[in-house]
Amino acid sequence: MALFNLNDLHLFVQAVDSGSFTAARHLGMPKSTVSKRVAELERRLGVRLIQRTSRSFALTDLGREFFQHAQASIIEAEMAEGIVRRHLAEPAGSVRLTASVPTAQFTLTEHLPALTARYPKLRLSVHVTDRFVDIVQEGFDIALRSHRATLPDSALVQRRLASHPFYILASPDYLSAHGQPRRPEELAEHATIMTSLTEDQWRLTSDGGDEALVTLQSVMAADEPYLLMEAAAAGLGITCLPTSVCRKALAEGQLVRVLPEWTAGSIETTILMPHRRGQLPAVRAVVDFLAERLTG
Repeated sequence: MALFNLNDLHLFVQAVDSGSFTAARHLGMPKSTVSKRVAELERRLGVRLIQRTSRSFALTDLGREFFQHAQASIIEAEMAEGIVRRHLAEPAGSVRLTASVPTAQFTLTEHLPALTARYPKLRLSVHVTDRFVDIVQEGFDIALRSHRATLPDSALVQRRLASHPFYILASPDYLSAHGQPRRPEELAEHATIMTSLTEDQWRLTSDGGDEALVTLQSVMAADEPYLLMEAAAAGLGITCLPTSVCRKALAEGQLVRVLPEWTAGSIETTILMPHRRGQLPAVRAVVDFLAERLTG
């Protein structure tokens, strides 16, 4: 008789990923059932995996090591099942993705309906947060990240999708009232909406490779792109935003480019995934779809 079955491991891993038996309710069973199954697993093993009280839920040292191997076993099982799915059916199952608020709002959201239509058997779980997420420890399949600096080397698989230049932007009403700057240094004479709470300069690069460092007169500063875009569209001043954020506002005429031959750096969009999870058919389907839609 086996010491435990794969369902026991699955329940244990899901409970740990969720942080409590209560949070594991997405499994479709009562908290008490999940708790009893994990307790039965501990009884069969003869060890305590989780220390729990009415107020706390934490892995023991042995439980932490067991969890890492149990999680790997579940992934291997999913991969084995995926081999069969590839031959019998379209990608199916759950895919957990995490992204920052701006990346989800401006890069991901508009493509989700098409993803669902293409793969109706997929269940995409999207965690949107601006905190740093350790996708391996927290059990995510994919992280979609936008970043200025180069990402550090790691054991994660990285797939670069796109580079988005920062355009200098203003509303037509603002430019009608205050005039159109013709050279970078003329920006110093205009009201500007800064993308940093601490800096008052923009470093600009022309299409021809020239550079200019301009000190600006800030009327507002914010570190959230939607707020910057709305403030500029309302005529508050000139700002700079990546094309991933301002594309729609430009197309609709809410914003227009200022000094169109100049940009203020760029931001990269990259997919990251743990090596094992990146081999799962459902994960590959989502990654390939995003690469198709976002690469540029």
